[in-house]
Amino acid sequence: MNNVTEPRTIQRYSTSQRINHWIIAITFVLLAVSGLALFHPSFYWMSNLLGGGVWTRILHPFIGVVMFLCFFVFAARMFTHNFIQKRDLEWVRRAPEMLNLKEENLPEQGRYNGGQKLLFFTLIFLMLGLLATGVVMWRSYFSYLFPIELIRVASLLHAFFGFAIICAIIMHIYAGIWVKGSVKAMTRGTVTHGWAWKHHRAWLREIRDTPTHEK
Repeated sequence: MNNVTEPRTIQRYSTSQRINHWIIAITFVLLAVSGLALFHPSFYWMSNLLGGGVWTRILHPFIGVVMFLCFFVFAARMFTHNFIQKRDLEWVRRAPEMLNLKEENLPEQGRYNGGQKLLFFTLIFLMLGLLATGVVMWRSYFSYLFPIELIRVASLLHAFFGFAIICAIIMHIYAGIWVKGSVKAMTRGTVTHGWAWKHHRAWLREIRDTPTHEK
Protein backbone atom coordinates (compact mmCIF):
# COMPACT_ATOMS: atom_id res chain seq x y z
CA MET A 1 0.00 0.00 0.00
CA ASN A 2 1.31 3.46 -0.92
CA ASN A 3 2.05 5.84 1.91
CA VAL A 4 -0.23 8.88 1.83
CA THR A 5 1.89 11.93 2.68
CA GLU A 6 -0.67 14.63 1.91
CA PRO A 7 -4.45 14.95 1.52
CA ARG A 8 -5.95 14.17 -1.87
CA THR A 9 -7.64 17.56 -2.07
CA ILE A 10 -6.84 21.13 -1.03
CA GLN A 11 -9.35 23.65 0.22
CA ARG A 12 -9.42 26.60 -2.15
CA TYR A 13 -12.53 28.41 -0.89
CA SER A 14 -14.23 28.34 2.49
CA THR A 15 -17.97 27.85 2.90
CA SER A 16 -18.53 31.55 3.58
CA GLN A 17 -16.54 32.52 0.49
CA ARG A 18 -18.57 30.17 -1.68
CA ILE A 19 -21.88 31.44 -0.29
CA ASN A 20 -20.72 35.00 -0.90
CA HIS A 21 -19.71 34.13 -4.46
CA TRP A 22 -23.04 32.53 -5.30
CA ILE A 23 -24.99 35.47 -3.87
CA ILE A 24 -22.96 37.66 -6.21
CA ALA A 25 -23.71 35.29 -9.10
CA ILE A 26 -27.47 35.21 -8.44
CA THR A 27 -27.77 38.96 -7.99
CA PHE A 28 -25.71 39.50 -11.13
CA VAL A 29 -28.15 37.43 -13.18
CA LEU A 30 -31.10 39.35 -11.73
CA LEU A 31 -29.39 42.65 -12.46
CA ALA A 32 -28.38 41.67 -15.99
CA VAL A 33 -31.92 40.56 -16.85
CA SER A 34 -33.65 43.52 -15.22
CA GLY A 35 -31.07 45.94 -16.63
CA LEU A 36 -31.68 44.70 -20.16
CA ALA A 37 -35.44 44.96 -19.57
CA LEU A 38 -35.03 48.62 -18.62
CA PHE A 39 -32.49 49.33 -21.37
CA HIS A 40 -34.56 48.58 -24.47
CA PRO A 41 -38.23 47.77 -25.20
CA SER A 42 -37.30 44.59 -27.05
CA PHE A 43 -36.03 43.17 -23.74
CA TYR A 44 -38.95 44.45 -21.66
CA TRP A 45 -40.47 40.98 -21.39
CA MET A 46 -37.58 40.07 -19.10
CA SER A 47 -39.08 42.33 -16.46
CA ASN A 48 -41.54 39.53 -15.70
CA LEU A 49 -38.75 37.83 -13.76
CA LEU A 50 -39.11 40.47 -11.04
CA GLY A 51 -42.88 40.89 -11.29
CA GLY A 52 -43.25 43.42 -14.10
CA GLY A 53 -41.93 46.83 -15.06
CA VAL A 54 -42.80 48.69 -11.86
CA TRP A 55 -41.22 46.10 -9.56
CA THR A 56 -38.20 45.84 -11.86
CA ARG A 57 -37.57 49.59 -11.57
CA ILE A 58 -37.99 49.42 -7.79
CA LEU A 59 -35.91 46.29 -7.14
CA HIS A 60 -33.08 46.75 -9.65
CA PRO A 61 -31.12 49.34 -7.62
CA PHE A 62 -31.64 47.53 -4.32
CA ILE A 63 -30.36 44.27 -5.82
CA GLY A 64 -27.44 46.28 -7.17
CA VAL A 65 -26.55 47.44 -3.66
CA VAL A 66 -26.64 43.84 -2.41
CA MET A 67 -24.33 42.69 -5.19
CA PHE A 68 -21.99 45.64 -4.64
CA LEU A 69 -21.65 44.94 -0.90
CA CYS A 70 -21.17 41.18 -1.36
CA PHE A 71 -18.66 41.72 -4.15
CA PHE A 72 -16.51 44.07 -2.11
CA VAL A 73 -16.57 41.78 0.90
CA PHE A 74 -15.33 39.01 -1.39
CA ALA A 75 -12.82 41.30 -3.10
CA ALA A 76 -11.44 42.50 0.23
CA ARG A 77 -10.79 38.91 1.28
CA MET A 78 -9.03 38.13 -2.00
CA PHE A 79 -7.21 41.43 -2.50
CA THR A 80 -3.80 40.35 -1.20
CA HIS A 81 -3.85 37.33 -3.53
CA ASN A 82 -4.29 39.56 -6.58
CA PHE A 83 -1.27 41.83 -6.50
CA ILE A 84 0.13 41.80 -10.03
CA GLN A 85 3.71 40.54 -10.25
CA LYS A 86 6.19 40.27 -13.09
CA ARG A 87 5.33 36.62 -13.65
CA ASP A 88 1.67 37.57 -14.10
CA LEU A 89 2.50 40.01 -16.90
CA GLU A 90 4.57 37.30 -18.55
CA TRP A 91 1.61 34.91 -18.19
CA VAL A 92 -0.71 37.40 -19.90
CA ARG A 93 1.80 37.95 -22.71
CA ARG A 94 2.02 34.22 -23.33
CA ALA A 95 -1.65 33.41 -22.65
CA PRO A 96 -2.25 32.18 -26.25
CA GLU A 97 -0.03 29.22 -25.39
CA MET A 98 -2.56 28.16 -22.76
CA LEU A 99 -5.32 28.28 -25.36
CA ASN A 100 -3.16 25.99 -27.48
CA LEU A 101 -2.93 23.56 -24.53
CA LYS A 102 0.74 24.38 -23.87
CA GLU A 103 0.26 25.54 -20.29
CA GLU A 104 3.50 23.88 -19.21
CA ASN A 105 5.37 26.66 -21.03
CA LEU A 106 3.83 29.41 -18.91
CA PRO A 107 5.46 30.79 -15.75
CA GLU A 108 4.31 29.26 -12.46
CA GLN A 109 1.33 31.09 -10.98
CA GLY A 110 0.21 31.82 -7.44
CA ARG A 111 -3.33 31.46 -6.17
CA TYR A 112 -4.55 33.39 -9.24
CA ASN A 113 -2.99 33.74 -12.65
CA GLY A 114 -2.36 36.96 -14.56
CA GLY A 115 -5.64 36.80 -16.45
CA GLN A 116 -7.64 36.29 -13.27
CA LYS A 117 -5.90 39.23 -11.62
CA LEU A 118 -6.62 41.54 -14.54
CA LEU A 119 -10.25 40.45 -14.44
CA PHE A 120 -10.33 41.06 -10.68
CA PHE A 121 -9.28 44.71 -11.00
CA THR A 122 -11.46 45.20 -14.07
CA LEU A 123 -14.48 44.04 -12.08
CA ILE A 124 -13.61 46.39 -9.22
CA PHE A 125 -13.45 49.32 -11.67
CA LEU A 126 -16.73 48.37 -13.34
CA MET A 127 -18.51 47.83 -10.02
CA LEU A 128 -17.43 51.26 -8.78
CA GLY A 129 -18.59 52.78 -12.06
CA LEU A 130 -21.96 51.05 -11.84
CA LEU A 131 -22.42 52.18 -8.25
CA ALA A 132 -21.53 55.81 -8.94
CA THR A 133 -23.69 56.13 -12.05
CA GLY A 134 -26.50 54.12 -10.47
CA VAL A 135 -26.68 56.47 -7.48
CA VAL A 136 -26.93 59.47 -9.81
CA MET A 137 -29.80 57.77 -11.67
CA TRP A 138 -31.68 56.51 -8.59
CA ARG A 139 -34.73 58.73 -8.95
CA SER A 140 -36.46 57.84 -5.69
CA TYR A 141 -33.54 58.90 -3.51
CA PHE A 142 -30.70 60.72 -5.24
CA SER A 143 -31.38 61.89 -8.81
CA TYR A 144 -33.09 65.10 -7.65
CA LEU A 145 -29.69 66.19 -6.28
CA PHE A 146 -28.09 66.25 -9.74
CA PRO A 147 -28.69 68.28 -12.94
CA ILE A 148 -30.48 66.50 -15.74
CA GLU A 149 -27.38 66.68 -17.96
CA LEU A 150 -25.38 64.68 -15.41
CA ILE A 151 -28.18 62.14 -15.09
CA ARG A 152 -28.17 61.64 -18.87
CA VAL A 153 -24.41 61.12 -18.93
CA ALA A 154 -24.68 58.74 -15.98
CA SER A 155 -27.35 56.75 -17.82
CA LEU A 156 -25.09 56.29 -20.83
CA LEU A 157 -22.10 55.33 -18.67
CA HIS A 158 -24.23 52.95 -16.59
CA ALA A 159 -25.30 51.14 -19.77
CA PHE A 160 -21.67 50.98 -20.92
CA PHE A 161 -20.43 49.63 -17.58
CA GLY A 162 -23.32 47.16 -17.53
CA PHE A 163 -22.48 45.86 -21.00
CA ALA A 164 -18.79 45.61 -20.09
CA ILE A 165 -19.41 43.67 -16.88
CA ILE A 166 -21.73 41.24 -18.69
CA CYS A 167 -18.92 40.57 -21.20
CA ALA A 168 -16.40 40.19 -18.37
CA ILE A 169 -18.59 37.71 -16.49
CA ILE A 170 -19.21 35.69 -19.66
CA MET A 171 -15.43 35.47 -20.06
CA HIS A 172 -15.13 34.45 -16.39
CA ILE A 173 -17.72 31.68 -16.82
CA TYR A 174 -16.11 30.45 -20.02
CA ALA A 175 -12.68 30.31 -18.37
CA GLY A 176 -14.14 28.41 -15.42
CA ILE A 177 -15.62 25.80 -17.75
CA TRP A 178 -12.49 25.69 -19.94
CA VAL A 179 -10.20 24.89 -17.01
CA LYS A 180 -11.65 21.61 -15.76
CA GLY A 181 -11.95 21.46 -11.99
CA SER A 182 -12.46 25.21 -11.52
CA VAL A 183 -16.23 24.96 -11.13
CA LYS A 184 -15.80 22.27 -8.48
CA ALA A 185 -13.61 24.68 -6.51
CA MET A 186 -16.53 27.06 -6.15
CA THR A 187 -19.18 24.38 -5.54
CA ARG A 188 -17.32 22.03 -3.19
CA GLY A 189 -14.51 24.34 -2.15
CA THR A 190 -11.70 21.93 -2.96
CA VAL A 191 -9.31 21.14 -5.80
CA THR A 192 -7.03 18.17 -6.38
CA HIS A 193 -3.27 18.36 -5.98
CA GLY A 194 -2.98 17.58 -9.68
CA TRP A 195 -5.18 20.56 -10.56
CA ALA A 196 -3.18 22.89 -8.30
CA TRP A 197 0.14 21.57 -9.65
CA LYS A 198 -0.94 22.09 -13.26
CA HIS A 199 -2.60 25.51 -12.98
CA HIS A 200 -1.28 27.22 -9.83
CA ARG A 201 2.01 25.53 -9.01
CA ALA A 202 3.47 28.44 -7.02
CA TRP A 203 0.34 28.51 -4.84
CA LEU A 204 0.68 24.77 -4.19
CA ARG A 205 4.31 25.21 -3.19
CA GLU A 206 3.32 28.06 -0.88
CA ILE A 207 0.63 26.16 1.01
CA ARG A 208 2.87 23.08 1.26
CA ASP A 209 5.55 25.20 2.90
CA THR A 210 3.14 27.01 5.24
CA PRO A 211 1.87 25.05 8.28
CA THR A 212 -1.34 27.07 8.40
CA HIS A 213 -2.76 29.01 5.51
CA GLU A 214 -5.92 30.96 4.79
CA LYS A 215 -8.81 28.73 3.82
